[in-house]
Amino acid sequence: MAKLVYDKDGRLLFTKEMKEEYTILMPQMLPVHFGMFRQLLELEGYKVDMLTTNHRGIVDEGLKYVHNDTCYPALLVIGQLIDAVKNGGYDPHKIALFITQTGGGCRASNYIHLLRKALVKAGLEFVPVISVNLSGLEKNPGWTLTLSMIRKMIYAMMYGDLIVCLANQVRPYELTHGETDKMVEYWQSRLIEGFQKGKGMSRKQMRLAFDDICRDFEAIPVSGEEKVRVGVVGEIYVKFSPLGNNNLEDFLLSEGAEPVVPGLTDFMIFKIFNREVDVNIYGGLWLKKKICQVFKGYIEACQKDMIAAIAKTRFRRPGTFENMHQLVKGYLGDGNKMGEGWLLTGEMLELIHAGVPNIVCTQPFGCLPNHIVGKGMIRKLKDDYPNSNIVAIDYDPGATKINQENRIKLMLANAKALAKQERERASAQTDRERELAGVV
Repeated sequence: MAKLVYDKDGRLLFTKEMKEEYTILMPQMLPVHFGMFRQLLELEGYKVDMLTTNHRGIVDEGLKYVHNDTCYPALLVIGQLIDAVKNGGYDPHKIALFITQTGGGCRASNYIHLLRKALVKAGLEFVPVISVNLSGLEKNPGWTLTLSMIRKMIYAMMYGDLIVCLANQVRPYELTHGETDKMVEYWQSRLIEGFQKGKGMSRKQMRLAFDDICRDFEAIPVSGEEKVRVGVVGEIYVKFSPLGNNNLEDFLLSEGAEPVVPGLTDFMIFKIFNREVDVNIYGGLWLKKKICQVFKGYIEACQKDMIAAIAKTRFRRPGTFENMHQLVKGYLGDGNKMGEGWLLTGEMLELIHAGVPNIVCTQPFGCLPNHIVGKGMIRKLKDDYPNSNIVAIDYDPGATKINQENRIKLMLANAKALAKQERERASAQTDRERELAGVV
């Protein structure tokens, strides 16, 4: 059995022996992406279980150890992890917990400390916690982010963004229920199988895979029905996680809407770009800025490859990070980078410009950055884009699902009314043009 080893500050380390013996529990945020991330970690020799639990007991468990004023995602993540340790059938002496840290000023960087405090309170202080970050915040002998692993994670992120983008445009219209989900599962398995054989791990191979994925999703039979498109933006966990947003995408589908969710890639580029901004504003090492520029440039190039593949199809393609950065100028500066920072406003602008003016802005109750760059910008966006239809929805242990859904239903009713008016206006314009042509 692996010995418990502590650093000079008393932090329990995840050792090389633990890597051989322990199972790492990983909270789920993006089902498609994290499914591939988990399997990539297993290829590196880690034993990983991804937690997909979604029940009220998770919130109740979180409330035992996390103050209600703490960020809601922290409460959910910690509640889900503690619930898994207690009720998941694991040997608590043979598990480790996995949590990401952005390294910024957002409270998300402090989740890990709250988690360790919760473990002590629950009598589970012998459970190690692994911090996954690119900021050098914490290091463990048994956990290493190699360049090879980072490259694989980037490719998995790109594949995940592409699959989700296409699936969201097919699922609301599929003639055979469940066919889209089967295609998602097929490509997840195929890509991981390719990773195991060393395939799909170069830019050239990735571009070919992009084309194949697009072709397969485009082949799924769909109806010609028109549905209201609804963008989903907000704090990253609540935006993506079904646990965090009360299965928002499923609800939108049940209401006859097409969910449009920005990908993870823009957020990752945004976080790297912020390191450049820090050097520009506050000073720092030129080398740090250069490394960030190279890293950012590589991911942007991969993103452009993905967009180019979608452009060959009938599907609506997302914009580039740089395009979004240009759209947000005049609204927020680069220094506004806490939480999602200017990226949140940028995502709303990109959706509006892409013909998706109906937007749900998800936010944890009490998230200060979100209330500034999300809720705080809605009035300005509506002034500049009168047809925009944006609703801010708070998520919190005390917020009722029925109230959230009723507010979204009202937004959808407005969206359908606006769409009807637009169709009538377009029809009247066509009739007028025909009438004039007949006169002439």
